[in-house]
Amino acid sequence: MGNDMEWLAWPVALNEFQLRQFARYYEMLVDWNERINLTGIVDEDEVYIKHFYDSLAVAKLPVWQEAARQGGRAIDIGSGAGFPGIPLAIAYPNMSFVLCDALQKRIHFLQEVCSDLGLNHVECVHGRSEDMGRDSAWRGTFDVALARAVARANVLMEYMAPFLRPGGAGICYKGPSFVHEEFDDAKRAATKLHCRLLDPLTYDLPRGLGNRTFASFIQLQLVSKSYPRRAGVPSKQPL
Repeated sequence: MGNDMEWLAWPVALNEFQLRQFARYYEMLVDWNERINLTGIVDEDEVYIKHFYDSLAVAKLPVWQEAARQGGRAIDIGSGAGFPGIPLAIAYPNMSFVLCDALQKRIHFLQEVCSDLGLNHVECVHGRSEDMGRDSAWRGTFDVALARAVARANVLMEYMAPFLRPGGAGICYKGPSFVHEEFDDAKRAATKLHCRLLDPLTYDLPRGLGNRTFASFIQLQLVSKSYPRRAGVPSKQPL
């Protein structure tokens, strides 16, 4: 199997140039992963499905389609090795992206990838989302906030909501257990954060590699100034 991944039916149409960018991203990910811990998954097929395909699966969501159509501004919170921000930046060159992470060496990796791939519409920022969400340079300025992280939905929502303009969308990448285990918590958080939860969307990864759920919400108005609470508090005392 070559780098063209012709067997993979992507959630969004990609051209040859974009496929080459993905192949290069994969090379850099594996290379850097030997020096700094970026991902536990390095097998090529698995990276393409569990990281790249999964990142692009938001193409199935109407709220994402709308933001993409308008060339919107998106923030990837706790971007880590760049998922979902870098795959989305490759697939949607008409949008602008901010990738933030609290670890400087991950940001250094993301900056190198963006430079190498020519992703000039991406800004990589070293910072904690709780601090950035209080900064007027970022607060209330995004059309979409994305988080593909291990935190529970009600914690992620407190990180995400402050970044959104009224009418903007928050999208959490979650496992299939979200509906049973986290939906009620998310609903409670939504009331405090002035958001409206959308119906969760569960989808299958190719090759039987599992399924995932999108937990999304619409920001109805700007979040109260009391959110986000200071760094560390949302995860210790979830809404």
